[in-house]
Order: sequence, then structure tokens, then C-alpha cells
Amino acid sequence: MSGPFPIDFLRFGWTDAADVLLVAVLLYQLYKLLRGSVALNVAVGWASLYLLYLVVKALGLELLTTILGEFMSVGVLATIILFQQEIRRFLLTVGQATAFERVRRWRWGRPAAEPLTVAPFVEAAKSLSSKYTGALICFSQASDLSSYAESGDCLDAEVSKRLLLSIFNKTSPLHDGAVIVTGGRLQAARCILPVSDNPDVPAALGLRHRAAIGLTEITDAVVLVVSEETGQMSLVRRGVVERGLDAAALAARLGEWLGTDSRAAGQPVAVATAT
Repeated sequence: MSGPFPIDFLRFGWTDAADVLLVAVLLYQLYKLLRGSVALNVAVGWASLYLLYLVVKALGLELLTTILGEFMSVGVLATIILFQQEIRRFLLTVGQATAFERVRRWRWGRPAAEPLTVAPFVEAAKSLSSKYTGALICFSQASDLSSYAESGDCLDAEVSKRLLLSIFNKTSPLHDGAVIVTGGRLQAARCILPVSDNPDVPAALGLRHRAAIGLTEITDAVVLVVSEETGQMSLVRRGVVERGLDAAALAARLGEWLGTDSRAAGQPVAVATAT
């Protein structure tokens, strides 16, 4: 007896149960990556075509089997081409979850970095919101945003409310694009971000929100958005937008997600219901 659940000729052991469980977890993670995107429809279509191939092969339809077989023979290459963005996102997720990533970020023998103060960002966002001036601020975490920073202008400047207001002033040459914050400093401005192609993103959200969603879909960054049309302050993480935040809720969320002191903004810690 090879396992605890003998069924006639079928022997289902603990290794088989673990195998099925791991495959189920993998399929679920793939579904979570594809959910809400055009890629999910493509995956369903591909799976349907493969099932059709198995059916016609079982029925002995040689001509159709040959045609579909030739199409399936390039399946791996076609999958890489069609799902290159999703595959990259999956590998990034796996890399961030490994112990190696945590070891890489641990600085042996060095003093801990100063925690990021959210006050300048909250105060600048509040001021920009009152003037209906758009803004896009990206806070990097484990994921490396250097490639996006290189698309803009390097700053490497200390964070201050006045500098943020100057950057996003409508007459400033740096206002059109995103600011990237790395290691508690303003790394770059006027940066170009990937725009989300998720069809479920509400039409009311403009290009800034779509760019914020696009970046957070493929990295672990947190993005602060100020809408130029409505003046609303929003935070985006993991492709999810929390809209209509006030200064207190914004400070609390940034403190929670970035591991900083939300009281640094001089506001009580409270979280408003996103709308």
C-alpha cells in the first residue's frame, strides 16, 4: 500500500495530495495575476482551443487534429509573447517573497535608515488639492524603480513641501510626470510610468490614476495621486485605488504602508472611508 487512500488500482498518497495542492495554489495565483485584465480572456480562449484539440484528436479527425497540433506546437513561444507582462509581474512577486530579498535589503553593521517623514507629502498634497493642481508621487519599496527614474530628470534632493509645490506648479517644466521617492529622498521628477490596460478601471479615472495603477500592478510601490479635475487625493497600492482621502487618512495610510509615523503630519491617526 503506497498511500492512505487506496482506490482499487489507484493509489493516492501524501505526495500526490501535496502535488495537487501545489498545482491548485499555482493556478489560483495565476488567476489572481490575470484577473481583471485582457490577458484572462486570452488565457480562456487558449485553454478552450486546447480542449478542442484534445476532443478532435480523440474523435480521430486527422486533418483538424493536424492543423490544431501545428498551432499548439508553438504554444510556449506564443504564451511568452502574449503574457510577457504577466510573466514579469509573477516573477517580481516571487522574487519579493523570497528570503534572499529580505537578506539583500538588510544592511549588516550599518545604522538603520532614517524613517520617511510623511508630513511634507501630506501638506503638499493638501495644498495642491485646494488649487486643483495634479500630482503623482511614487514611493519605492523593495522593487527597484531606477528604470522609471531614468526616464525623467535626476534630482537626488531632500524632501520638502516647497520643493514638491515647485515641481508640480503648472508653470514648472518638471510638473508633467511623476516624482519618484527612494531612500527618503526625491530621486527624480518628470518620470514616465507604465499605464494600466485593465479594462475594469473606471472611465472617471484619468491618465494619472491609470499610470499609478500600472506601476503598482508590476511593483510594490505606493503612489500618491492628486487629481487635477476634482482635487481629490488618492493612494494606489497593488493596483487598488483609495480615493477621496482627507489629510488625516492620507497620513495614516502612508504611515501604515510605508512603515513611518503617520502622526508626523500633525494630524490624528484616522482612516476615512474611500469613495
